[in-house]
Amino acid sequence: MLKLDQLEATIQKLVEDHLVGILPGIKLEDRIIQRLATAVRENIVLQKDDMVIAPNLFTLIVSPQTSSMWEERSTIEALKNIIMTAGRDVGLKFETQPTITITTDETFSAEEIKVVASHDPESMADTQGTSMPETPEGDEGGENIPASAFLIIEGVKVHPLTEPVVNIGRRLENQLVIDDPRVSRNHAQLRAIKGRFVLFDLNSTGGTFVNGQRTSQTVLYPGDVISLAGVALIFGQDNPPPGPDLAHTSPLESEPGTSERPTAILEKTTVDLKDDKKRDTVDKKNQSNR
Repeated sequence: MLKLDQLEATIQKLVEDHLVGILPGIKLEDRIIQRLATAVRENIVLQKDDMVIAPNLFTLIVSPQTSSMWEERSTIEALKNIIMTAGRDVGLKFETQPTITITTDETFSAEEIKVVASHDPESMADTQGTSMPETPEGDEGGENIPASAFLIIEGVKVHPLTEPVVNIGRRLENQLVIDDPRVSRNHAQLRAIKGRFVLFDLNSTGGTFVNGQRTSQTVLYPGDVISLAGVALIFGQDNPPPGPDLAHTSPLESEPGTSERPTAILEKTTVDLKDDKKRDTVDKKNQSNR
């Protein structure tokens, strides 16, 4: 029987028993308890056999001042045990043992922490999808930028999402520049639509994937794992809008190579981008090597 209402209390007891003693001098107990519980609860998925699956990839964003303590092997192992024990106690199943990644944000104070949970895309093949909640009509852009949203790039860099349109690619003019030969000059775009970020592939060579499924356009939810031709990003958001009710999930019936995740429909989805003549020669060489 699923007992999600007991998750936070279960995590609290385990943190007090196994974590507080190895993180001396840092009053993080309440914050880590709440954030772990929220991250797990908001990223559970339902398999076709009605098994409820807990997320197995966790990224903790902490201050550079405290990162060394969080990166200690004893701390990582304690966190893994807390997550697995608490999840199983309330009726969740783990496809694999949780993986913990620590990254830093220079703007954080010593007591600040964020927890982003997601699923290994390879373990998501048999899960069911959810539908996007209803959103207000008439909000088609930058008037309603999702609050406190961010991307974690390759597990080491946090990029806040504070603009209504974020172009991603190798070009220096992009709002998010990823200098990796696998990524196209103009690879993808994030656009704020009706209070959520929607990810668009810009006809990239290597493709854009969300949770292991190739996509051309999809709404992002906290914990989603994005792959830009193999470069991994995790979408996160503090205090996200309420997600779909788990009880109203339905089978995911995607055809191979497509994504049936919810999308936001725009009257015009083409993007006008200026040519970058300075890098044409380099791009032709990269194209020939792909």
